[in-house]
Amino acid sequence: MRLDGKRVLITGAASGIGRATALAAAEKGAQLVLTDLQAHALEESATLVRERGGTVLHAVPADVTDRAAVGALADQVHAEHGSVDVVMNVAGVSTWGSVKTLRPEDWDKMIDVNLRGPIHVISAFVPAMIDARRGGHVVNVSSAAGLIALPWHAAYSASKFGLRGVSEVLRFDLRRHRIGVSLVCPGGVDTPLVKSVDIVGVDRERPEMKRLIAGFRRHAKSPEHVAACLLRGVERERYMVYTSFDIRLAYWAQRVFPPGYNLAMRLMNDVFVRATKQARV
Repeated sequence: MRLDGKRVLITGAASGIGRATALAAAEKGAQLVLTDLQAHALEESATLVRERGGTVLHAVPADVTDRAAVGALADQVHAEHGSVDVVMNVAGVSTWGSVKTLRPEDWDKMIDVNLRGPIHVISAFVPAMIDARRGGHVVNVSSAAGLIALPWHAAYSASKFGLRGVSEVLRFDLRRHRIGVSLVCPGGVDTPLVKSVDIVGVDRERPEMKRLIAGFRRHAKSPEHVAACLLRGVERERYMVYTSFDIRLAYWAQRVFPPGYNLAMRLMNDVFVRATKQARV
């Protein structure tokens, strides 16, 4: 699939993977429809795209958790520009914590933003793509936490495993309409989210946590790397899109060599618990 001349919707376009994807897609000739909750940062992304010679058809803030707001955005885009060709669900948030420390509102936020948000976007934009009969593509950004059992990720994984399930069904449901589906599963990504992720029950300012976060960032990929993998996946019409070899290996081990996977997850859990023990509040 070629992105040149295609109308591409990107959520979460104000920063991180969303902004990097917008810039990379614009370089390939895509005509962008951008949205995010943060109006000022979204406008900055649109300005960056235009300064580099890209095309932004529409850049309007919207809360993906608000079904009516997403519907209004879709109505406006369709009225002014027609149906989009590619939908990219990039917007997401992350909260970690043990079952003992996670609050009801933490679970709700993960499901609302990371699962219901993409569902609202798909429901508002994909039917028009089907009616247009031009084919197209849907991209859902899940996570390594949507594939494997990362420590303290229960709430986050609930949303990302759910998005994986939606994608698995849509890859077959939409095939007859020539609409491909890609499920992007990044591992560590060094975005502003690293600085703001809420680890419930832990003081992030403690030395133990600073060392843990610094170690994460050393192994994390850049948003630009993830954006390049994402767009390559769309162009080659791949379903599973990995951004690092370790995640591909872990997912393979889970399916092919369960004893090795189980041991690795137990060791990772032990390491995480030891690292956070002194920082708990």
